[in-house]
Amino acid sequence: MEILDGKKISNQIKDEIAVEVAQMKERGEKVPHLAAVLVGNDGASLTYVGSKVRSCKKIGFESTLIHLPEDTTEEALLKQVADLNANPDIDGYIVQLPLPKHIDEQKVLLAVDPDKDVDGFHPTNFGKMALDMESFIPATPFGIMELLRRYNVETSGKHTVVIGRSHIVGRPISILMSQKGQAADSTVTLTHSRTKDLKALTLQADIVVSALGVPNFLKEDMVKEGVTIIDVGITRVPDDTHEKGYYITGDVDFENVSKKASYITPVPGGVGPMTIAMLLQNTLLARERHKSKQA
Repeated sequence: MEILDGKKISNQIKDEIAVEVAQMKERGEKVPHLAAVLVGNDGASLTYVGSKVRSCKKIGFESTLIHLPEDTTEEALLKQVADLNANPDIDGYIVQLPLPKHIDEQKVLLAVDPDKDVDGFHPTNFGKMALDMESFIPATPFGIMELLRRYNVETSGKHTVVIGRSHIVGRPISILMSQKGQAADSTVTLTHSRTKDLKALTLQADIVVSALGVPNFLKEDMVKEGVTIIDVGITRVPDDTHEKGYYITGDVDFENVSKKASYITPVPGGVGPMTIAMLLQNTLLARERHKSKQA
C-alpha cells in the first residue's frame, strides 16, 4: 500500500511555480495576482482562504483578500465581482463557497469573468473542459488528476467508480477520467443517492473516488484487493477529547480500507493540499493568458 501524499506533491508544485515567478521577476514582468472574496465567517472557509493567502506569499504571488460581512447584499457582492472583472491587476479570483443563504450562488458564479475564473466553476470553463478544450479545470478534480499522474497510477482501461455527483468534484472528475490522456482513459461509473446496490459497483472498481462528505462511509467490505482510493470527503466531527473540539476525517474508513488498497489518499493531507496547489497553477495560467493577449 502506498500513500498518495498530497502535501508532498502540492509542495513540489508550489516550488515549481515559485521558480517560474522568480524568473518573471527577473524579467521585470508582473507576477500573478490572486484575489479571494469571502462573505461571512464560516470556520472552514476562513481556514481555507487563509491557507490560500499564505501559499500565495510563499511562492511570490500577489494576493488580495476581500472579507465582506455576513449581511452583505447580493447586489453589493455582484458589484464587487464586477470590480474584480474590470481590474487589470487581478489575474484570477475566487468567490469562496458556500455563500449566505440570501445570495444566489449561481447568479454570482455566472457573473465571474471566465478568463479570471480560476476555480473553474463558470459554465464556459466547465463546457470547454467537457469538450476537451483548454480551460480552467476545477481545482479539486485537477488536483486528483495531478496526484494520479505524479504517482504513475495506472488508469487506462480501469473501472473508476465516483461516489457523488456535485458540480465541484464528482461530475468533473467523472468527465476528466473518461477522457483521453495520462491519468485518464478510464471507464467511469458516476454514482449518487439514487444509485441501487452501490456496494456491488464499488466491489468491481479498480479506482474509487469518494466525494460524499459522509464520515467513514466507504468500508473495507465495499472494495476489492488492490483498489486505488481517492478520498475527497472532509468532515469536522465534534469531539471534546481533541484540543480543537473536533477531528477531521474523510469518507473512507482509512484504517481498514488501507489494508486492501494499493494506493490511498489520507485525510487530512491528501486531496486538500492539492486543491490549493492547482488553484495557484490556474492563476499562473491566467497570468500567462492575459500576458499573451496584451502582447
